[in-house]
Amino acid sequence: MTTPHPIIEYTSQASWAMIEDKFSPYAKETLAKLITFYEEEILPARKLAHAQIPTDPVQRWQTVIPVIEELKVKAKKLGLWNLFLSKAHYPEHGVPLTNLEYAVMAELLGRGGHMAPQVVNCSAPDTGNMEVLAKYGTPEQQKKWLIPLLNGEIRSAFAMTEKHVASSDATNIRTSIRREGDEIVISGHKWWISGAGDPRTKLHIVMGKSDPNNKSTYNQQSVVLVPADAPGITIVRPMTVFGYDDAPEGHCEIIYENVRVPLGNLVLGWGKGFEIIQGRLGPGRIHHCMRSIGAAQEALDTMLRRVTDPSRKTFGKYLYEHGAVVAEIAKSRADIEAARLLVLSAALQIDKYQAKGALKEIGIAKFVVPSMALNVVDRAIQAFGAAGVSQDQELAGTWAGLRTLRIADGPDAVTVFSPLGWLTY
Repeated sequence: MTTPHPIIEYTSQASWAMIEDKFSPYAKETLAKLITFYEEEILPARKLAHAQIPTDPVQRWQTVIPVIEELKVKAKKLGLWNLFLSKAHYPEHGVPLTNLEYAVMAELLGRGGHMAPQVVNCSAPDTGNMEVLAKYGTPEQQKKWLIPLLNGEIRSAFAMTEKHVASSDATNIRTSIRREGDEIVISGHKWWISGAGDPRTKLHIVMGKSDPNNKSTYNQQSVVLVPADAPGITIVRPMTVFGYDDAPEGHCEIIYENVRVPLGNLVLGWGKGFEIIQGRLGPGRIHHCMRSIGAAQEALDTMLRRVTDPSRKTFGKYLYEHGAVVAEIAKSRADIEAARLLVLSAALQIDKYQAKGALKEIGIAKFVVPSMALNVVDRAIQAFGAAGVSQDQELAGTWAGLRTLRIADGPDAVTVFSPLGWLTY
């Protein structure tokens, strides 16, 4: 009798049976190592990582969390590093994993909140920014920015969303990008710029309008690499999400006022902004969905532990003995399984046809998965009662992040009706 792969403990036997033959020996070995690393290193360190973030309102934005840096060293030695970057699409810098293989790994990482993806250098917005540089960057740009990002030496931010316009339609963005001699000058007001508060962030990838009079609204934008310490950059404030500031990374409001960078910091060419964000946000969307499946499964497992706790009885019954509770568990399990298969299908389509050839599958997953995960987390919160919305459980923070994801990388309605209407976050 064949011993089930250990991933079945973290996903479903049905899903694994469908995709096991699509996993290379290398992928299976890597997955097994990741499971062990997650159980033995990441899980025990999660509470410590949270405790190492200062409560002081200034110091919390100047902190590099020590335990995360320690685990990054261990992960890199084990080869659990940059797992998102497929060698098939990025031969020079990628790892020999397909998007389908990474999808299963990303689900596991999604169980570990913000911390787990960071430990293996697979967290947003760096993943999307590394893909931009790997796909569109010049050798000079890659040497200066991509290699340090791949090595985990620095972090980055992607600046697209704007405060005063409906930037879910990116043709509305107003940030000015213009050429003056051998320099590019950037002026604009951005917000919800993830990662901009991190003291390790050394690069902003900025999208703006470089040719507002171009007849094609999709050739008016360009993308520029901006050093985080460039004169003229003002971080106005970190934004909060339902009260969470996500320090030290944050999601910041930023003003760029006559920021000057060399002409060589232009990515791909003038008017190529939409081509770049299409290449960036397609994979980014599906990565979020992969991790959301893991967050939902973790919430369900947390709920199961709660309702089978012998110290919890209501009206003379264990919680799991109430029919309403069992129904919620069954619904959650079915919802997760359906969404998981949707995400795996989208990942397979990306492997076959790249992100551009899988826009429909990515778009469907983008508006289905976050809402599904939200519902599962909400059911888990309900099982915990008042404790579910308190700081004693991670469920409230998970819910806040997933609710935001219904807006991030494109609000649900925009994702359905326009594959070009992206809001980055």
